[in-house]
Amino acid sequence: MTPSTRSATGGPFVPSAPAPGRLACIDAARRRLLDDPAAPLDAIEPWITASWRRCLARGQHPRDRVLFDCVSPAAQRAALERSHAMRAAARPVIDHTLGRAMADTGYFALLTDAHGVVIDVHGPADAANPHVHAIARVGVDLSEATVGTTAIGAALIERQPVWLHRGEHFFDDTAVYSCAGAPLFDADGQCVGMLDLTGVLAPERRALKHLVAVTARRIEHALVLQRPHAISVHLTWPGHLPGDDDEGLLTLDGEGRIVGVNRTAAEMLDLRRDARGWPCVEDVFAVPASDWFDAARRGRGPWEVPTWSGLRVVALVRSSQDEARHGSALPLRQREAALIRHAVAEAGGNVAEAARRLGISRATVYRKLASR
Repeated sequence: MTPSTRSATGGPFVPSAPAPGRLACIDAARRRLLDDPAAPLDAIEPWITASWRRCLARGQHPRDRVLFDCVSPAAQRAALERSHAMRAAARPVIDHTLGRAMADTGYFALLTDAHGVVIDVHGPADAANPHVHAIARVGVDLSEATVGTTAIGAALIERQPVWLHRGEHFFDDTAVYSCAGAPLFDADGQCVGMLDLTGVLAPERRALKHLVAVTARRIEHALVLQRPHAISVHLTWPGHLPGDDDEGLLTLDGEGRIVGVNRTAAEMLDLRRDARGWPCVEDVFAVPASDWFDAARRGRGPWEVPTWSGLRVVALVRSSQDEARHGSALPLRQREAALIRHAVAEAGGNVAEAARRLGISRATVYRKLASR
């Protein structure tokens, strides 16, 4: 046998499968809910039960046909323009992480906007399979209101990673799918979309919930760094070093104002964004703003920093100018694409505005980014 067909102990590898009777238990729970929408369903995750009940409240029934319609061409163009920065940040992360981790599972990845509309497809999505073709198309509306209970709708509503298997979907038409989903948050802490990993009539892979959550964090990390900034601050707790998948990340402008925050940093520092934006770095840490810029200039290693709450964190500061200098060694095409991505980010994801500022056509922006 090849290594891929043997277990860690050397015995034959057996794909994971649902626990005995799991699908039957799910089906029984759905039938109980249809008989009595208020019935307690102890065997089902509470968020799934809540989604099923929302579907019933909309007058939907599991036997209704799901059409998997695309939004209008105008709405599709608007969704793609709004999500350009997110797609650019997600693409290399998905290609590097998911392409390798899911290579032998048959699952593929969907990226949606905050409304559940598909804006990108990655991985082995077999268009000849009608179940795959139904959902793996840019512009398809996979929101809960349209296709019922899915990992996509649940992740966007629950704002947390989820796993959904076969009959846990509301409609019979979607019971062929198993999927993991995680929401995506931008540098302002706003939910801007979600990442979904889906298999068709595939073995249950609950570990994908962890994979999609880690990948979402990496995409969010890229989204924070994508926003123009002077320095970035990478955070962890004492006893650890910055650099893992769950590090906190802040970016500062030249005046010491925080301009971007990932979810880990927001949780570590209990940060709140108000109408004026994020607080100044000096309102969070008990050190002057100049210390951060000094650390970036000197290339200082990780150091412990006190916060005004009394907690201490480990910080590593990096200068965006250093990143720019390293980028100058890239081939011309990559430098050109980096410049365009920067302009799009500065324009808040508005491709038309970025094109106007650069003095080129919108079509050229899309072509240059697609050719990188």
